[in-house]
Amino acid sequence: MAGFASNFKKQFKFKYIVSWVAVLAALIVLIILNNAGVLSRSVTGLLSRIAYSIILAVSLNLVVGFLGELSLGHAGFMCLGAYIGSFFANSISQSIDNKLIVLILAMLVGGVVACIFGFIIGLPALRLKGDYLAIVTLAFGEIVRNVFKNLDIFGGAMGYQSKPYNTKELYIVAFVAVIIVLIIIQNLIRSKHGRAITAIRDNEIAAKAMGINVTFYKLFVFMLSAFFAGVAGVIYGHFTTPVLYTTFSYNYSIEILVMVVLGGMGSINGSIIAATLITIVNFALQSKLSGDLAALRLLIYALILIIVVIFNNAPAFKNIRERFSIKSIIDSRKARNAKSQAKISDDDAKWDRIESKIKNDTILTPDLPHSDAPDESDSKEGK
Repeated sequence: MAGFASNFKKQFKFKYIVSWVAVLAALIVLIILNNAGVLSRSVTGLLSRIAYSIILAVSLNLVVGFLGELSLGHAGFMCLGAYIGSFFANSISQSIDNKLIVLILAMLVGGVVACIFGFIIGLPALRLKGDYLAIVTLAFGEIVRNVFKNLDIFGGAMGYQSKPYNTKELYIVAFVAVIIVLIIIQNLIRSKHGRAITAIRDNEIAAKAMGINVTFYKLFVFMLSAFFAGVAGVIYGHFTTPVLYTTFSYNYSIEILVMVVLGGMGSINGSIIAATLITIVNFALQSKLSGDLAALRLLIYALILIIVVIFNNAPAFKNIRERFSIKSIIDSRKARNAKSQAKISDDDAKWDRIESKIKNDTILTPDLPHSDAPDESDSKEGK
């Protein structure tokens, strides 16, 4: 038992679970605030947007950051999930009264359909590399949304009339989905399959020479990423109505890619933070800039992104980034604690360094006779 505990302690690291533990803690706090009536309807709607944006960013990071392939068709997979998931939910809602079960089933169906199309597109497309793969995936996204635009069963150009989930509760389901996605992806990356995926990214020829099935892993990652994008699309379909094809444009695929790039290629925590911040910035700009000022929204949004990119990559800001990064703050805190502990250990006033006139093994209890005191029997004999 002791050996198992020591082995578990060596293998377990808190950094492996910090992302979904932080999301879980934030969700608990948000639920408490919502029950207390602190959160408004607009805030809970923003939380739902943040949740499906995190799913999109993390799943795309699996392809772009860990596999090393550039995909610009993520909005197309989200479009599939939104339309198919909403259509499925509307179809079964008459026979199933529980809306939560309907939403969960719709998420599974939308994810599976997106995964199937990920296989269909990925099998020929992943033979391409670089810009050619980006062009093919971009074309896929544009084709998908234009197909739904011209299908009357999905509402055509007017959009599909979905049945929105309760906004006060949708963010809870969405963040639970975020936690599940994070657990799956992080465990995948730390497994032998994840090491094979990163090996393909680092050197595909060397990975083939080591016996790694490159085609299988590329297709697997592409399909898994498409599945999660479809799940995010279902959440979006239950967040707003109607589901419009204009949402899933090329610009939205670029926005998801920006979340990945700003957060850091291959960084799950960075994707979470970047998706959250970009979604909040978009929401704030849409709320504040209305009417004639709405034309300035994209301009201000672009300037913010440019400033962030320059700050993250410019050599002139390297010292500032290193000084105020979370890692440096934690390291400096540990260094201060270690220094204070060293001062305490070198203190001459410590108890074990002070010379005492009384030995530690001396008995000070007055009830026992002292060894130097004269015995009563000896005093009587003297008399």
